Amino acid sequence: MKEATPVRNARGFSLVELMVAMAIFLIICAAMFELLQLSQERYASESQLSGSFQEARLALDQIARDVDDSGYPSLGMFSAVPPNAAAYVASPVAWSPSYPTSSCQVGTAGGGTCLTPGDFDLILETTVNGTVSWIRYQLPTGSTTLYRAVVQKTGGDPWGPTSAPGVMVPFLTNVMNNATGQLAQIIATYPSMFPSGQPVPIFQYTCDTSSGQAACPLAGASNSPANIRDVDITLIVMTQQPDAQTHALKLVELNGRGHRLNPSY
Repeated sequence: MKEATPVRNARGFSLVELMVAMAIFLIICAAMFELLQLSQERYASESQLSGSFQEARLALDQIARDVDDSGYPSLGMFSAVPPNAAAYVASPVAWSPSYPTSSCQVGTAGGGTCLTPGDFDLILETTVNGTVSWIRYQLPTGSTTLYRAVVQKTGGDPWGPTSAPGVMVPFLTNVMNNATGQLAQIIATYPSMFPSGQPVPIFQYTCDTSSGQAACPLAGASNSPANIRDVDITLIVMTQQPDAQTHALKLVELNGRGHRLNPSY
């Protein structure tokens, strides 16, 4: 008969080995959760940046379309002068003060004598749904909300009708072109967006002159708002929240141009 082989006692893990394995497992889990959190923060930041970009792009496209469509119908399109001045467009770009009997000077970067058009204020005159109307864009001083108003043309200075309570509605938020309360921090973070260290105009103008198109001069007959041909648009927009990882401000800048097509002025 064969002799029975003695059964050896199975040896398990010691407490020290279990503790070491648990520690390694916890370290791996911590690294995985850290990577997951970083990924979520990156996704949230990119989503906010993309959302701000899309909103700014849509706003830029709308402003450019309004500039392109301004000036219709002009007085030159009528065989006889309409009895009602609100039936036609007196100028593609309306202005204040003294519209339409005299022209203030447009100027650029704060120059000129117009309240509007200006660096942050623009009133266009065009047909909206078959009615001659004023379309106004305004970024109030120190504000980060760009407003838009559409009112039927009534004659006289457009400033009053487009400034009436409830007429101006928020069009684009977090516009930082002239955010006085945060401007120093923004300029320090994004100096290339503010090369002069000053607020960046939303609207800059090119006028028709006797020698061709040029940046609207600070003086002279060509500096009438009625001579504005192109409007360069710059929108600097900040995301709703700072970057989740760096806690820095996140800004996007979009540039576009509206070109008045009506040749009757």
